[in-house]
Amino acid sequence: MLAIVGLLTILVVMFLIMTKKCSTLVALIAVPMIACVIVGQGADMGGYITAGIKSVAATGVMFIFAVAFFGVMGDVGAFEIVVNKILRIIGKDPLKICIGTLIITLMTHLDGSGATTFLITIPALLPIYDKLKMDRRVLATIVAAGAGTMNLVPWGGPTIRAATALEVSLTELYNPMIVPQLCGVAACVTVAVMFGLKERKRLKGTLESVSVEPPKFEDLPEEERVKRRPHLVWFNILLIIVTIVSLVMELLPPAGCFMAALCIAMLVNYRDLKDQGKRMDEHAVAAMMMASTLFGAGCFTGILGGCGMLEAMAQGLCDILPVAIMGHIAILVAVFSMPLSLMFDPDSFYYAVLPVIAVAAEVAGVPALAVGRAAICGQITVGFPISPLTPSTFLLTGLTGVDLGDHQKHSFVWLWLISLTIVLVAVVMGIIPV
Repeated sequence: MLAIVGLLTILVVMFLIMTKKCSTLVALIAVPMIACVIVGQGADMGGYITAGIKSVAATGVMFIFAVAFFGVMGDVGAFEIVVNKILRIIGKDPLKICIGTLIITLMTHLDGSGATTFLITIPALLPIYDKLKMDRRVLATIVAAGAGTMNLVPWGGPTIRAATALEVSLTELYNPMIVPQLCGVAACVTVAVMFGLKERKRLKGTLESVSVEPPKFEDLPEEERVKRRPHLVWFNILLIIVTIVSLVMELLPPAGCFMAALCIAMLVNYRDLKDQGKRMDEHAVAAMMMASTLFGAGCFTGILGGCGMLEAMAQGLCDILPVAIMGHIAILVAVFSMPLSLMFDPDSFYYAVLPVIAVAAEVAGVPALAVGRAAICGQITVGFPISPLTPSTFLLTGLTGVDLGDHQKHSFVWLWLISLTIVLVAVVMGIIPV
């Protein structure tokens, strides 16, 4: 009963989001609430919701202040000098921009943090995409592909969780996956090139009219000149760099980094109280929409986890699989690992689902290590940037301004193909048994 209701809940939420039958926020809150009542645990719903919200509270606060901070930095013109410099170097070629987007993403995700990657990459690149009128969904997809593929690194969350759950060393689990991961990166390059060529063809008639020369301050509209602070541009760029370094080095909690940065930005750039109020009012809607959606996701995962639906789905999966299939469980997990990111959050999958599957697989003669390597081919690695169960997904969609459903529809097939590339190479190398 719990497993069936849990599966239906996830499918209904995904259907509503991708078909835009209702907003992402409403789908993430209303559907699991109804499911909780159906399974007879309505009396405990409040506790489940509270637990889920607590799990994402710190990230939600960070989202609010990060959006406000980068919004203010855009207002003062801090990104203009970087954007114009990049455009002067690479010109107006969408192909070069798409490849550059991927390279930057791969480099910034070396720390294994999706939130950090998105916060560094998207605010810097979005103005370039907008200036050339490139599709924002392309930016979201390429960044998702690069970050997802890099998330296999041994210090990334999924690989650490898999090694912990299976009680094996990280090197033993990850080292054989280095070559498949590099092939996944090559697949990302192919996707970036494909999108670059597609955008080059689509924008062929309009790129010629786009000037890479920065407009003069006096030529800007009045409302833009009021917000800009050209005499403080280098201070603001330094503030962005210090904020990101503080975030990466964990000098303060992520929320604390952006709280402090926003305060400094406001005090230095907009000393008048009315100006500060206008800046916050302008970015409040985007910040609160992103944060509220994240808290909705906390409600969703809190109810599914609290009711026991996720655990029931894990057990049910093993119960319904015939014994004959268990001998091929590693390849099945590998192939469907990316789509499974839409159904299980990282903790539920790696600490609840994976151990159960690994034990059943060992009975059928399949090493637990093979199942673990199969899982990291896509489950909350390549698949994490489209999963509504990971907070950083909402940061990606919020910063790019792309609807979650649109992002999933645009990215799903390409991310799955990248994951399958990793799987294919791992199978050919004998890392994952067929």
